[in-house]
Amino acid sequence: MNNFSQSIKSNTSINFIISIALVIVLFLLNLIFGSISIPLKSVFQVFSGAATDNIVFTNILLHTRLPQALVALGAGVALSIAGLLMQTLFRNPLAGPSVLGISSGASLGVGFVVLVAGGLFGFSMSSLGIVGEFAILIAAFGGSLGILSIILLIARKTNGTLSVLIMGVMIGYLSSSLVGMMKFYSLEEDVHTYVIWGLGSFSRLSLPRAQFFLLLTLIPSFICVFMAKWLNLLSMGDNYARSLGLKIERARFITILLSGILTATVTAFCGPIVFIGMAVPHMAKMISKTSNHLILIINTAILGAATALLCSLIARLPGFDSALPINSVTAFIGAPVVISVILKRRKDNLPEN
Repeated sequence: MNNFSQSIKSNTSINFIISIALVIVLFLLNLIFGSISIPLKSVFQVFSGAATDNIVFTNILLHTRLPQALVALGAGVALSIAGLLMQTLFRNPLAGPSVLGISSGASLGVGFVVLVAGGLFGFSMSSLGIVGEFAILIAAFGGSLGILSIILLIARKTNGTLSVLIMGVMIGYLSSSLVGMMKFYSLEEDVHTYVIWGLGSFSRLSLPRAQFFLLLTLIPSFICVFMAKWLNLLSMGDNYARSLGLKIERARFITILLSGILTATVTAFCGPIVFIGMAVPHMAKMISKTSNHLILIINTAILGAATALLCSLIARLPGFDSALPINSVTAFIGAPVVISVILKRRKDNLPEN
């Protein structure tokens, strides 16, 4: 038994080291590759403060690639942990950060600002520069937090998680319906701006804003580590968790709150990013081979960062005239993982002959 436990700990440590190394490598590759490849030596020169004669490399690294890599790292961590929280809370492998309608709330807020402003005031948000970007950010946060408040109120008033899940899905449909009507009556330029926002991007923030975003995502993610015991109990069912003394309503409220804050932050700054939050927790479970959420949260965060950095790298590989929409890449990587989970569950549920 001791040998078995030592073997598990050894495998966990090895997986942890490999995953951290993968994140570091992908982070460096994000700094090196793009429309212009920058030698690794020049990268180290810029960040070590050593003298460099190539001002172009310095500008690209400090104003474009470093902020983008930081945002990808933070978004990957936040969405992956939010997805793990939702899958544990609802005990549904297909749950993700957007299952509560928080991303739809952000889309609705941006829709009001981007799509309605043109029709009412006769100008496009895209023509306002940084003021327009700030307005979109505030609208996304407002919409996300508004829906989150509604979901939290429902969670406090109901005893089960099913009603919360249904309300989240219905709010998502309602938001999509309202956005569709706004698109129909909006200016073509505003619709284009809204569609571009909806494709998601890691490259919208300057370096100071990217650092602020990273802080906003890592603090709630770190807090989730202390919820590991709660999540272990929730994953076993409400009745079992309650029999062991867990206050289900409080645990559910805090789980939804943290997942909502993480999802709202990423959606506000990056737009709705799909599949990372749904697929990465399954990857972490396959690698971790444990139901202990302390290990799962850590591995999910690391793999989420690695996955987002990989998607960011693929989106702007050399040979592309411009960066691909990040959601087209995340869907390409995440969809096969989700499909494999569905097929595996179907195979496991088939009766033996």
